[in-house]
Amino acid sequence: MADVQMIFGILLLLGIAFPGMLTAYWLLFPATVERAQNRLDASPWKSFWLGVVLLFVLAIPVGILLSAGGGVGQFLGWVIVAATLTIGGIGAAGIAAKMGVLLAKRSDGISPAAAFVRGAIALELAAVFPLVGWFIVIPLAIATSLGATAFALLRWMPREKTSTSEKATVPEVSSAN
Repeated sequence: MADVQMIFGILLLLGIAFPGMLTAYWLLFPATVERAQNRLDASPWKSFWLGVVLLFVLAIPVGILLSAGGGVGQFLGWVIVAATLTIGGIGAAGIAAKMGVLLAKRSDGISPAAAFVRGAIALELAAVFPLVGWFIVIPLAIATSLGATAFALLRWMPREKTSTSEKATVPEVSSAN
């Protein structure tokens, strides 16, 4: 019985800590989180696919290091996993910020901080939903957040979409024969 209570307590503490961690990213790295959010607004699928590519690229050295018999190799493999998830938290904060903006549009008089925390909680609750959250939401969120983080850290912003009225008209040049 004590084991069940310990596991429940750990999961409860992680559930409380996750929105706090995302809020810390949002407060400590506001420009980077905003770039990740903007990238997710403009091109979420590009973020997802970049994240998938990065996960595959990182999986090879991590798999080699974790399968190594020695302690140093396994330690380095776990360090890479932890660093990847930590850096990917910036993109997860971008997802939470995007969800917070959408929640704020549906609520009256909500502050940006309250909207962000509600977005983080909504992301967390979607991830802990049995089966769908575990096997669909979490992998999609990890890949997308990793890709959004990479775009944000590299400062690769999506191209501005220009409307047809803003495009400059180029006068036609006739050729005289």
